[in-house]
Amino acid sequence: MNQEEQVAIKTPEFVSLQFKLAGLGSRAGAMIIDQIVLTIFNIVITLFLVFAINADMDLLVTDSAAAIVVILMFLAYWGYFFVCEYFFGGRTLGKRLMGLRVIQDNGHSITLLSSLIRNLLRVIDMIPMYLTGMIMIFFHSKHKRLGDLVAGTLVVHEPRPKKEHKATAIEKEIKSRGLSKESLSIEDGALHSLGIKEWNLLNTYSNRILQLPQAERMQLTYKMAQTLLPKAGIGVNRKNERELENMLLTLYLILKDEWEF
Repeated sequence: MNQEEQVAIKTPEFVSLQFKLAGLGSRAGAMIIDQIVLTIFNIVITLFLVFAINADMDLLVTDSAAAIVVILMFLAYWGYFFVCEYFFGGRTLGKRLMGLRVIQDNGHSITLLSSLIRNLLRVIDMIPMYLTGMIMIFFHSKHKRLGDLVAGTLVVHEPRPKKEHKATAIEKEIKSRGLSKESLSIEDGALHSLGIKEWNLLNTYSNRILQLPQAERMQLTYKMAQTLLPKAGIGVNRKNERELENMLLTLYLILKDEWEF
């Protein structure tokens, strides 16, 4: 089953949303983290019971402490998933660390009722050792367990925020000159004659010229222009240094889309 499967949801506001479904692997990872959290809590509660018994051997106190521990363990297990998913945007700690969240089938945030139903049915999905839930997630087209089917929910990957691209020195220079790919007209045939070798030369040139002394910069510009521009069908005669630099930087922009990986 493809765990990278996409699902398109059209909201009541007629907005189409794309989500990447969470598959068995990522959901199992989130569950393991959540189980570790709950296990730590259970250990703390159990230690509390041991200390209470050792501090007072009274039978009534012992029975009361045991009853409290059992109730707390029950509330912690079932309440943890319900509270986290409803009050923290469909994310338990495990889901948050794995980049997952629970949403409604319509793309909206999970509701109180859906979270309650989804987690009450966890008792069936976990029989035996979560095998029922894992089988359903693996075979269902939208990776749903029973709780998801009844509650009308999906588990999806959180969209990753795009990292803000920090402009390089040469990109700032190109922008300050007002250059764009449309600043230079090159025929398709001539463009196809420029390969990875020419791109590497042009890339090196573009990222070096701003650091070079003026004399070396001028010499390198004329040399690169005579090497590359004729291949692109562009003449270099009667062009001054500034014009040649602009042509080479524009050619850099054009080839960047094709050859930069």
